[in-house]
Amino acid sequence: MSNLSRRKFIITAGATAAGTLLAHGCSSGPTTSNATPGGASPSATPAVNINPADAPEVTAAKLGFIALTDAAPLIIAQEKGLFAKYGMKDVQVTKQASWPVTRDNLELGSEKGGIDGAHILSPMPYQMALGTITKGNQPVPMYILARLNTNGQAISLSKKYLDLKVGTDSAPLKAAFGNQNVPIAMTFPGGTHDLWIRYWLAAGGINPDTDVSVIPIPPPQMVANMKSGSMEAFCVGEPWNAQLVTQKVGYTALVTGEMWKDHPEKALGLRGDWVDKNPKAAKAITMAVLEAQQWCDKPENHDEMCQIISQDRWLKVPFADIINRSKAQIDYGTGRIEAASPVAMKFWADNASYPYKSHDAWFLAENIRWGYIPATTDIKATVDKVNREDIWKAAATTLGVPAAQIPTTTSRGVETFFDGVKFDPEKPEEYLKSLAIKKA
Repeated sequence: MSNLSRRKFIITAGATAAGTLLAHGCSSGPTTSNATPGGASPSATPAVNINPADAPEVTAAKLGFIALTDAAPLIIAQEKGLFAKYGMKDVQVTKQASWPVTRDNLELGSEKGGIDGAHILSPMPYQMALGTITKGNQPVPMYILARLNTNGQAISLSKKYLDLKVGTDSAPLKAAFGNQNVPIAMTFPGGTHDLWIRYWLAAGGINPDTDVSVIPIPPPQMVANMKSGSMEAFCVGEPWNAQLVTQKVGYTALVTGEMWKDHPEKALGLRGDWVDKNPKAAKAITMAVLEAQQWCDKPENHDEMCQIISQDRWLKVPFADIINRSKAQIDYGTGRIEAASPVAMKFWADNASYPYKSHDAWFLAENIRWGYIPATTDIKATVDKVNREDIWKAAATTLGVPAAQIPTTTSRGVETFFDGVKFDPEKPEEYLKSLAIKKA
């Protein structure tokens, strides 16, 4: 990201934050929880008799999350005592106001009042490691230790476009938008939501850089901004798309799994220096998150999961706005209802938790496509530096995950998108050359 675009983004994010304070008055500080609330019964047994050779170097870590359903693995790992189970009894899980705030706190690190890791958009650790989104463009070493989920995002439109019946094909919006530079929101430049909506628009012949105005808005503020008319469309994770439908403000054009089945989404990202200093603690955190992902994916736990994450200290969203899409029941707000969507959010099934390097190669290719990172970026070398699938495998093995659920290759192979375009992770340059609309 250029210094100019970074300044523009900071100004936009600052204005958004100011608007939030005006809308909500004086708010309390960040939400932090490092204990199971009274009345809850942890399902995990706190760590006892840990083999000294496996004991974490520290018992504390500060992890951030954004109010999204796909933060559930971190929330459940905390609420169910799973961090403590693996020796990390002093973990704090702290709500972040936005992705820029998450970035800033990761830059600081816990020693300077920030955080050590986070529920994070998968491209962000790469952007930080490359120094394209950090203060002074100084690289901050980051690692990805696990993918937190696949699928589970959506692109939503204002109800004024309901008659167009827009779905995976965005082309009808080109005439509808005209030359009005219509504002369309995502959550962070170069992040997953930005890449999904840019891909979708470009596939329909709409240039996201010249035909519309793509702006960053924090996830919890999406619905309010659509209500006020500040935007005409947005891409964000749940439960905000479902809430838009519930409040009859707009509709879901598509869920992102319809663009790319079982696509990667959020990640467990930690500062590289913290992991290097505390490798056993990093593995313990990963084990707790993996066990939480297994728990979250079980249908019999969906009600309890949504009851927990809906609470004020976590998402602060009505249970009713979270539960249906968590059960793969998707009401698009158009009359279309999927009772059992095959592309709903997954936390564990179909290798959802494993951080495929091939997926990260696509994120980097798309960041090159839109000019967020240099076209000269060595994709393979960068992925190899940031992606720590080796820690994931070590954690899974220690957990006793069946061998059949541990991928034997770091690539899921050639991926095919809804418009027929294919991405070969071994040939990202060819993919980029094939794209008609791009900045790079």
